[in-house]
Amino acid sequence: MCRSFLLVMLFCGMMGHAQYGKNCEIRQIKLNIFNPGLEYEMGVGVNSTLDFRVAWQVALEPSHTEPLDLENLDFFPAITAQYRYYHNFDGRYHRRRSIYGNSGNYIAPTVALFSPGERTVEGQLVDGVHGYGGLVYGIQRSYNSGLSFSIDAGAGYYAGPFKGGIYPVVNLSIGFIISEKRWCVGL
Repeated sequence: MCRSFLLVMLFCGMMGHAQYGKNCEIRQIKLNIFNPGLEYEMGVGVNSTLDFRVAWQVALEPSHTEPLDLENLDFFPAITAQYRYYHNFDGRYHRRRSIYGNSGNYIAPTVALFSPGERTVEGQLVDGVHGYGGLVYGIQRSYNSGLSFSIDAGAGYYAGPFKGGIYPVVNLSIGFIISEKRWCVGL
């Protein structure tokens, strides 16, 4: 009987910690300046979030024969989604570093969809959407002033009206938190 009571108490304690032990912000909306657009990040677990971005994003034109040439940079309308797992919130908190605004390092599967419309690439008309799916590692830092930046890099498989392939993925966001719902264990 005593063991059963202890197990029930242990289980209730674990459930209580799972419900109220969030490190992530419940939600925050950011206005991006570098890639003009909006970003919405919502907490879905103790150390994980879903991040959605709608923006004019700097990207390489993948329809070129040499897509990695930096001269092929252009702005494309894009929708990006990431499932971010922040692996160092506890360490930052115990070292008295801020975790405000989901300030931490993360690993994230990511997908993006670009809709550039009709364009001429190397003398050929290219039309249609393209996108990628991949894995990135990144950092995000937010400050009490509302300034927030994140950068992540990795690799992804690009597909669209061209020969698909695996290419680098780099995302940079610099902007301001314009709305937030806080639920952090530390500041």
